[in-house]
Amino acid sequence: MTTRRMTVSQALVEFLANQWTVDRAADGTEIRERTIPGVFGIFGHGNVAGVGQALKQLHEQRPELMPYYQARNEQAMVHQSVGYARMHRRRGTYASAASVGPGAANMLTGAALATTNRLPALLLASDTFATRVADPVLQQLEQPHDIGLTVNDAFRPVSRFFDRVQRPEQLFSIALAAMRVLTDPAETGAVTIALPEDVQAEAMDVPEEFLQPREWRIRRPRPERDALAAAIAAIRGAERPVIVAGGGVLYSEAEQQLRAFVEATGIPVGSSQAGGGVLDWDHPQYLGGVGATGTLAANRLAAEADVVIGIGTRYSDFTTASRTAFQNPDVKFVNINVASFDAYKHGTQIPVIADAREALVELSEALGDLRVEAAYAERIAAEKVEWDGLVDEAFAPSGLALPGQPEIIGAVQSASAPEDVIVQAAGSLPGDLHKLWRVRDPLGYHVEYAFSCMGYEIAGGLGAKRGLLAAGDDRDVIVMVGDGSYLMLNTELVTAVAEGIKLIVILIQNHGYASIGHLSETVGSERFGTWYRAYDAEAQNFQGERTLPVDLAMNARSYGMDVIEVEPGASAIDDLRAAIATAKASDRATFIHINSDPLVYAPDGAGWWDVPVAEVSEIASTQRARAEYEEQVAAQKPLLG
Repeated sequence: MTTRRMTVSQALVEFLANQWTVDRAADGTEIRERTIPGVFGIFGHGNVAGVGQALKQLHEQRPELMPYYQARNEQAMVHQSVGYARMHRRRGTYASAASVGPGAANMLTGAALATTNRLPALLLASDTFATRVADPVLQQLEQPHDIGLTVNDAFRPVSRFFDRVQRPEQLFSIALAAMRVLTDPAETGAVTIALPEDVQAEAMDVPEEFLQPREWRIRRPRPERDALAAAIAAIRGAERPVIVAGGGVLYSEAEQQLRAFVEATGIPVGSSQAGGGVLDWDHPQYLGGVGATGTLAANRLAAEADVVIGIGTRYSDFTTASRTAFQNPDVKFVNINVASFDAYKHGTQIPVIADAREALVELSEALGDLRVEAAYAERIAAEKVEWDGLVDEAFAPSGLALPGQPEIIGAVQSASAPEDVIVQAAGSLPGDLHKLWRVRDPLGYHVEYAFSCMGYEIAGGLGAKRGLLAAGDDRDVIVMVGDGSYLMLNTELVTAVAEGIKLIVILIQNHGYASIGHLSETVGSERFGTWYRAYDAEAQNFQGERTLPVDLAMNARSYGMDVIEVEPGASAIDDLRAAIATAKASDRATFIHINSDPLVYAPDGAGWWDVPVAEVSEIASTQRARAEYEEQVAAQKPLLG
């Protein structure tokens, strides 16, 4: 057997450079792409001589094989990987290399986000010495009850796969197992390989076979015969069926099959946040988002549905409106999911463990003669017309000096192209976008709402743009972000400038946490601690009227961004549209700043979210909120169907 003398890091980097994902597109053509097209890295004493040296050496020999990219924050590296993976429908992602201690720990949030969203990300977390000859080294965590415990063990509960290379020979099995999980639709998420800093630099004999190109085929399992028969029978017997479409439809590239199925049957569709884009907004069967942040149209029909057909959804509490969305006492769930964990949710007796595309093809063949009753079809159309009218009203400019968020969304909608990608993650924007954004492309809606991580937006948007560019797609990525999330993590703007990557960032200045402020009101806490205000020493709080003299536009300008400031006034919405047009015409990263009134809300979609209210209180507002909460809780269902 031919071998090469290499360090563990050199072998790992070259191995990753030769991994390929193979899939079959909806039209039958084969797709083959690099599973790990590059590495984000921030170097410290834990990895500069290991992974850093390996990347440098490969760069000297074949720079195109495993490109290295700088980042400004370790958490943001993982967010970029997730944004890339979303645009590539989970066929590829980046590796993120961090040093020991704080560098590795900074990736924990990103790992949890990737796993929660069922999106692949590879984390190369450096670890302290395996030999322990120099314990404790700089940045080492010491636990007297378990000397072998390191910071990296914190990745175990947030990773879909975790292992530590304690001896060089372990690399072979660990690397192969990591790739299996990354490319498995049912298992994917954060994959963490802990790399002790001494082991990274140790040499070993590496078989050439380990370094050769290797293909990983995406599994697309077809539904089992009996499970499919049960699903067909349930759907045939339904009078008011509803489809809940999740991200699995998009990752399976099943939107064409979904469209064909609902056009044939007339069954309406509501989508989760991850499922935005499964159908264009104006499709007759598409009712928009469903659940706590859903539309009135989708939620009204969901409440009466006798059969709920979940396709590629994990049924989060927002999708089920904390188990109040489906009120029919006899409701049944047909859960189609590639992961059995999700297929069996809500005690369904009709789980279908299958790829979304394959399942839809077979359902269409079996139910080609099925059509919903005329009265139900008329109801679907009427609900859609009513909701679309409410959105039109919400988008209409008010002429106020401080526009509300709904009309800001309307302006972005009208100024963007159908194929543009909107990126968001946290605050009040995800809810408003779920209700209001009119998706016109399968990849056009990217709201990270499984982890809803403040600070994801800019890094995730940058990753999404990388993913598009890698596919030869130059459409615009528009990041909408509130000032709360922006202040959490904005430094990847520097990365965009450094690499000349065009990103359009629209910052909505609320002078506080708009979403939690509103939630605070609903639970009776009257926006306590949610405003960005100067500290009032006498009152000992931040609830005064004196706003902070921050200048976030200047902050973005200092990073090298082109900046357009929309001044408050009656023409703010028109000026915002003009600013977006300017940004789209530019080839540079552009930052648009607009002030808003956070007390203007989107139209109500009749969804509810379970956030417990204090059972006893001396505050009148909390007492009222508790009474309202108890009324809502009474509507919760066990959802055993």
